[in-house]
Amino acid sequence: MDTALPDQPRHRRGLLIVLSSPSGAGKSTIARMLLETDEEVTMSISATTRPMRPGEVEGVDYHFVDNAEFERLIAAGEFVEWAPVFGYRYGTPKAPVKDALRDGRDILFDIDWQGTQQLHSAMGEDLVRIFILPPSMPELERRLRERGTDPEPVIADRMQRAASEISHWAEYDYVLLNDDMAGCLAQVRTIVDAERLKRARQIGLVRFVRDLVGPAH
Repeated sequence: MDTALPDQPRHRRGLLIVLSSPSGAGKSTIARMLLETDEEVTMSISATTRPMRPGEVEGVDYHFVDNAEFERLIAAGEFVEWAPVFGYRYGTPKAPVKDALRDGRDILFDIDWQGTQQLHSAMGEDLVRIFILPPSMPELERRLRERGTDPEPVIADRMQRAASEISHWAEYDYVLLNDDMAGCLAQVRTIVDAERLKRARQIGLVRFVRDLVGPAH
């Protein structure tokens, strides 16, 4: 009698993980910490029309393109989502996303609610939407000022936009309060771990169960 165990159902379909929040609520820091602690997650590299900043690298931070090339990519259907943000346009190339899903790799997106809606329309079943709230609006403003990177008019604009962005919280699958960075990161990791285990994403289960119980079942 053959008592060998069937191969474990390790192969799964990848995840698209969206982190959204108003500027200053902590999503970029949490995204960086998640990337540093989870080797299965990689950051989506967007195309953008904004100029390259000092220290940024083409193809690592963004794909930097001019307006004419961005328009060409839109017309060719090369983006899975795109949106205007603070006077520039950002878009997610479609091909790398589809490749990652097929290969069981997870992609992290730092995008706003507009991009999230488009991404959900295009690839809803593969998407995990997480919205991060600040503890309060005064705390959000304090964090923006503490960064020391924006002049007063930009801070005022970001605070004005924050209320509009927060109004879309109910469109997300999970909503977290970031009053403690480490605790919020732990919650994000718990969500990702649970989503990876969903039956629909365990594409190796059918063969595993068939081998486990035999063809008669």
